[in-house]
Amino acid sequence: MIGTQRTGNVPGVVISAVSHEGLSVTVDGRPARLAIVTEDGQVIAAGDSVAKEAEAVAVNNYRNFLKGQGFLRILSKPIEPSVIAEPIPKRAAPRSRGTRR
Repeated sequence: MIGTQRTGNVPGVVISAVSHEGLSVTVDGRPARLAIVTEDGQVIAAGDSVAKEAEAVAVNNYRNFLKGQGFLRILSKPIEPSVIAEPIPKRAAPRSRGTRR
């Protein structure tokens, strides 16, 4: 499962995904829709709602994979702008290493 997965298993069908657009399907270059079809051919659902559901399941599955393997990073909160703008204190001048008194 790690690495690039093989695609192109259905002749003429291209399923693509763009992070801000979701899943889309074409058949022989023409737009198509994803559908849930029972074994006897009854269409239960089709269109954007099915594509959104399939995308959500795929993303959640991937996130669960990452959680289970410990690959998620925990990051600190972003540094607040007021903290960034504070001047850096000057260091005290180094003492001379001359003779002791």
